[in-house]
Amino acid sequence: MDIKNPYDSPVTFRLHRAEYLVGFALSIILILVHFTEIRWWVFIVLFAYIDLIGYIPGAIAFRRSEDKRISKVYYVLYNTMHSLITCAAVIGLWLWLAGPEWALLAIPFHVFGDRGVFGNFYKPFGLPFEPVANPVYQGLATTLQKSASGSRVPLPVLDDGGAVPAAGAGR
Repeated sequence: MDIKNPYDSPVTFRLHRAEYLVGFALSIILILVHFTEIRWWVFIVLFAYIDLIGYIPGAIAFRRSEDKRISKVYYVLYNTMHSLITCAAVIGLWLWLAGPEWALLAIPFHVFGDRGVFGNFYKPFGLPFEPVANPVYQGLATTLQKSASGSRVPLPVLDDGGAVPAAGAGR
């Protein structure tokens, strides 16, 4: 994935998930170390609000929809509530208004778990709300996998669709 090709191959997707698994594991360690210091009712509320606002309404609408097409509002709610920016803002606001507490670990535990364990990242408008294999992406992934086989990466492709000439070619 790069700025010109904003998608993951199956391998880079697994690597991306692995990074979040590290954060998830760290949050679990901190939860266990500070287990008796956590106000559990606050932890549960902070864990649940993300999905109560960001996932459950869209999941219900998706399941009720005959054609599985739902309003973009549900995607925006999901993406906003699962954004690390929003999470940081909620944590920052909590720290400012109520002070630090270990129950705040519920937020990274939730989001890192969603991404690392379940592979749930942002929901793009062009895909169904719930994961369904997209044949266009499956074809792209197969093509990328074939071009990446062997010990060397493929030749870069120019904007006009042609490949960059090999060194010394055309001389």
